[in-house]
Amino acid sequence: MNALRGQVGGEISVEMDAAPGIDLTKILAEMREQYESLADKNRRDAEQWFFSKTEELNREVAINTEQLQSGKSEITELRRTIQSLEIDLQSQLSTKAALEGTLADTEARYGTQLAQLQGLITSVEEQLAELRCDMERQNHEYRVLLDVKCRLEQEIATYRRLLEGEDAQYVEG
Repeated sequence: MNALRGQVGGEISVEMDAAPGIDLTKILAEMREQYESLADKNRRDAEQWFFSKTEELNREVAINTEQLQSGKSEITELRRTIQSLEIDLQSQLSTKAALEGTLADTEARYGTQLAQLQGLITSVEEQLAELRCDMERQNHEYRVLLDVKCRLEQEIATYRRLLEGEDAQYVEG
């Protein structure tokens, strides 16, 4: 092994033809500068975008706050209106109930009066029927009596004639 080492053990020198050396530090500095300027530009753009979005959101928040306040005011007003309408409805329902009670009382009173009047009408109709029967009976009796009177008057007239005829015979004779 040592023999091999001795054979190989010489010095090796390598020469290279290379291009002049690039200053990596300078390139890194330039790259750093480009990245920093790009980062600054991106940061400014991001800040500008953030501020514009924040301003836009603040405007939307202000508009939404106004709409919210307007909505709350409208809801409050509608609740007042509802309460007012409910009070009015209760008042109308009370009035309706009172009027229905009055109507029921009136109908009952007029129903009673109508029944009384119907009773009176029935009674008067019965009395009229009785009067009609009485009148027809009296009319019949009157005719019978008138007929009897007429016959009696005829008999009386006949007797008078007969008597006058006899008187005339006695006067002549």
